[in-house]
Amino acid sequence: MASYNKSEFIGRLTADPELRYTPSGVAVATFTLAVDRKFQNQQGQKETDFVDHVVWRGQAETVANYLGKGDMVMTVARYQKRPYENQEGKKVYAHEFVCDEVVFLETKKNRAQGGQQGQGGAQGGQQRQGGTQGGQQRANNQRNQQSNQNHYEDPFAGGTPVDIGDDDLPF
Repeated sequence: MASYNKSEFIGRLTADPELRYTPSGVAVATFTLAVDRKFQNQQGQKETDFVDHVVWRGQAETVANYLGKGDMVMTVARYQKRPYENQEGKKVYAHEFVCDEVVFLETKKNRAQGGQQGQGGAQGGQQRQGGTQGGQQRANNQRNQQSNQNHYEDPFAGGTPVDIGDDDLPF
């Protein structure tokens, strides 16, 4: 039986992704996701974890170009513990998740277009390394989503838009 280092997260970006390039010119973007826990604490409140992510190459540029603070994404990533020296010369460790896939669920752009989920992924955010199985799964998910949209009417259709600025978001 094989074991895998694989995690999936759904959350909102706490800030715009930070895009940098290695000395050899490889793009790397970093971002933090605010991920709600499934359960509530003793005070009846949901708690949130802040999970650091890293994405490489073309997918890094896509993430940096199309995502921003408050956007909701799903990531498929592997855990990595990376050592580095801090400013005092002491060896410390960064705990982060290296993305194999980033799926755009809700962006400012598609919220402005009426909440059409998944459209940002068509810009290149839905990238999977290693095969076409993910493409077939996404096509099935899109068909199911369209079927669900046709079956249920939008209870908010025809309503007035809510004007919420970035400063009003809690993340």
